[in-house]
Amino acid sequence: MLDDLRWDSDLIHRYDLAGPRYTSYPTAVQFHTQIGAFDLLHALRDSRKALRPLSLYVHIPFCANICYYCACNKIITKDRGRAQPYLQRLQQEIQLLACHVDSKQVVEQLHFGGGTPTFLSHVELRQLMGHLRQHFTLLDDDSGDYGIEIDPREADWSTMGLLRELGFNRVSLGVQDLDPTVQRAINRLQSLEETQAIVDAARTLQFRSVNIDLIYGLPKQTPESFAHTVDEIIALQPDRLSVFNYAHLPDRFMPQRRINSADLPAPEQKLQMLKRTIEQLTGAGYRYIGMDHFALPDDELAIAQEEATLQRNFQGYTTHGHCDLIGLGVSAISQVGDLYAQNSIDLNDYQNLLASDQLATKRGLLCNDDDRLRQAIIQQLICHFSLDFGAIERTFAIEFQDYFRELWPQLLTMAEDGLIDIDTNGIQVKSAGRLLVRSICMAFDAYLTVHNRQRFSRVI
Repeated sequence: MLDDLRWDSDLIHRYDLAGPRYTSYPTAVQFHTQIGAFDLLHALRDSRKALRPLSLYVHIPFCANICYYCACNKIITKDRGRAQPYLQRLQQEIQLLACHVDSKQVVEQLHFGGGTPTFLSHVELRQLMGHLRQHFTLLDDDSGDYGIEIDPREADWSTMGLLRELGFNRVSLGVQDLDPTVQRAINRLQSLEETQAIVDAARTLQFRSVNIDLIYGLPKQTPESFAHTVDEIIALQPDRLSVFNYAHLPDRFMPQRRINSADLPAPEQKLQMLKRTIEQLTGAGYRYIGMDHFALPDDELAIAQEEATLQRNFQGYTTHGHCDLIGLGVSAISQVGDLYAQNSIDLNDYQNLLASDQLATKRGLLCNDDDRLRQAIIQQLICHFSLDFGAIERTFAIEFQDYFRELWPQLLTMAEDGLIDIDTNGIQVKSAGRLLVRSICMAFDAYLTVHNRQRFSRVI
């Protein structure tokens, strides 16, 4: 069974390491400044020749209020007027990039993230979507996978009606925790009623899917309080749930310095929260997709995993990994063919570059043969919990055990520990190893070292 999952405390204690989430391989830590706008345009030319379908990511960095746990690239401001100059440059970027795309390249997937995309006014959202439709070939028959992240405190029924009218059919709601004590500790006061109203609107307006984000390990949380939050969320019946582990890294993310580390739950309490959450969600019929994600059995992600077509990219688990991804906005990342290209992460720099008619590409990476091989292996493990050596050998013209001979003893140790089954045909991640699939993937990461591992969150 794909949703077979077994909790093994001993394995978790041994393999709960810090490491990447593998929304890409190589990860963004490896990006370098030798990649620029010319490389992106060259990759887009190849994409245009092949008429590959597209996925668009649009980054809206503004938030009206700061959430202390947040590690996103964002601008905190009460001044809604700050969005206008940003949108002018964003629209300019859309025009510059669309010139290098064929009208036959359909946008199968669109995602607005942030920040808080609904920080924008209704007029601004309408103008931005109109600009995207003018320059890219967006679908207008509701068959696309068009999603947007929503802060329920920044949206209402009229907002949801507008988003549906503009073509969005998926919403992802940030909730994190419903306990008022926890909410005060993270500076995010948000009632269950506010969340319920947006979910009700999404259902009434026939959005295809509702995702809710939760975080365990926040200050003031207890296993009992978080279990209550999970029960309340299950009652809302979202199609998907993302249950993330809070990574407290105040040296890297300044807002987290406002969190009193003494208020954080102990590691054992975090494990209790996760174990109980898994029991609650699977008991309610949700399937464990992997990497903190759960979905109902009739959700597209669960079906794709069942049919072995699930993929993973910068937008997480997806059914559109075959698309070339174009990132728009400050800090946004594109993945076009073998190229990763990231815009400047500094708002002023991003705007100034576009003001001078230049693309804002500042860094990235061009995958080599070894990157592509390891990327395919990690994709298979993280999406399907299995790896067929023969398929890899045929695709990449290697002999698997010889190519990874230095890694082989580590894989055998994982097998002895009960994490995986391994034979001459391939690897199967065991039910007790599925929660730790990141740790298995890390074995194939050629760039991961003890030093740079500290840049990432722990697996559990």
